[in-house]
Amino acid sequence: MITFSTIILQFAEQGEKTGWSYIEIPADIAQQLKPGNKKSFRVRGMLDGLAVNGMALMPMGNGVFIMALKAEVRKALHKNSGAMLQVSLEEDKDYKVELPDDLKECFEFEPEASDFFNGLAKSHRDYFIKWINGAKTSETRAKRIINTVNAMLRKWDYGQMLREMKGER
Repeated sequence: MITFSTIILQFAEQGEKTGWSYIEIPADIAQQLKPGNKKSFRVRGMLDGLAVNGMALMPMGNGVFIMALKAEVRKALHKNSGAMLQVSLEEDKDYKVELPDDLKECFEFEPEASDFFNGLAKSHRDYFIKWINGAKTSETRAKRIINTVNAMLRKWDYGQMLREMKGER
């Protein structure tokens, strides 16, 4: 477990990351967490007293990584941008997101969609699964599953699917 102190930062104008709150993981610390790695990976540990797992570290260049802090995490910490944060992290080698049974069932009827989905990077499959699992009603969940299967048939990634969905409104 690697421990360090940092400040919660917030992107101003940064394309799709505009407004994100995040912490920066310096290159030397990122190398201790996962030596030789330059791609996104998952970590677990503590942010102040809050236990976290499956948190993504995303590369920003020059060996530096960032960890986005969603509103629910900042709320649990009672902290926003500019606040100091005590961080203890290690690579989360056990991180898994399970394929929901209802999505699995739909893929049985569309093997081509299933093949494309399974060809995506694990982190990209996780975007779809978390989006489906985040639905608050069964109607929304069903619609998200349909959109996911259709996106796979069109060979779209998550971002492209969301952009296309915005265009249909």
